[in-house]
Amino acid sequence: MSTISVLVIIAVILVLAFDFTNGFHDASNIIAPVIACRAITPIKAVIIVAFFEFLGPILGGTAVANTIGKFIDISDLKNINAITIILSGLLGVIVWNLGTWWFGMPSSSSHALMGALVGAVLVSAGYDHVLWGFHELFTRGKLVGVTKVLLALFLSPFLGFLVGFLLQKFLSLLLRSAKQKINKSLKISQYVTVAWLAFSHGANDAQKSMGILTLVLLLGGIIPSFHVPFWVMIVCSAGMTSGVLLGGWKIVRTLGYSIYKIRPLHALSSQLTSAIVIFSASLFGAPVSTTHVVTSSIMGVGSADHIKRVKWLKAKSIIYTWLITIPGAAIVAIFIYALLNLILPTLK
Repeated sequence: MSTISVLVIIAVILVLAFDFTNGFHDASNIIAPVIACRAITPIKAVIIVAFFEFLGPILGGTAVANTIGKFIDISDLKNINAITIILSGLLGVIVWNLGTWWFGMPSSSSHALMGALVGAVLVSAGYDHVLWGFHELFTRGKLVGVTKVLLALFLSPFLGFLVGFLLQKFLSLLLRSAKQKINKSLKISQYVTVAWLAFSHGANDAQKSMGILTLVLLLGGIIPSFHVPFWVMIVCSAGMTSGVLLGGWKIVRTLGYSIYKIRPLHALSSQLTSAIVIFSASLFGAPVSTTHVVTSSIMGVGSADHIKRVKWLKAKSIIYTWLITIPGAAIVAIFIYALLNLILPTLK
């Protein structure tokens, strides 16, 4: 078996490992509100989320996959070099995901993926192998490459906060005369909202793995052009779903209890907000962070209810994690690329 074939196989395994850690990391973001308000038991929540996560990538199209698969251009490099860059980026984001999970910090897998891949490309191939998208934005008003990814990632938390704030205000006004028993209906309705949020997450996040896996297959000469095969959708759906089934419970505690005391109405508002923002982004091919959207929606919902009861100190620590994710994952990927250079002399 050739070196290229071996590297392609390793890269495919790492893509699925990233997919798994993404689902493992982000499952807690989806189920935290419903568990915190005791609307759904953890076991039921995980089963519902896993089912709709699996459907998301299959039925959600490939717009996000196309964005992710094309913000770096390493097609002019030798196959072995190009695939090794992808390997470095994947290892970097996996290490970052596991590290932030270990410390219970809801960092963004999307930010980590972009940071790790850009870091590996910059140190190995150079600045011109990244599609930054600045020229296209200022000359043609077109969003492509890193510009599109960054804009989506940075705008989505603000949208999550704003929509969450407005939705909570609206529902509170609508239900201002409701009796206590309305909580039962609010809890039942969360079976629908958590399913929609899980579908939206699968349609957005699993497509990131689909895009990278398709790029690996293209660089390895397995497929002739960048087109996501159906079997790639299936395996990425399965990888994400497997991670969801083993979700990261440390982050559930952070999101469910450490930012705001969530009750049924808050959980419903947060889930609706997150599903609306993430699903809309998927339709436009914009990769967003479920972690960011869910966290900011909880802050927005809490602010609409009682702004002084939001634990902003905890929120600040989460924001710091957001800020260090891109450079942090990039540094990890650069370090890994340097190690691979020592192991694989053919790269030199």
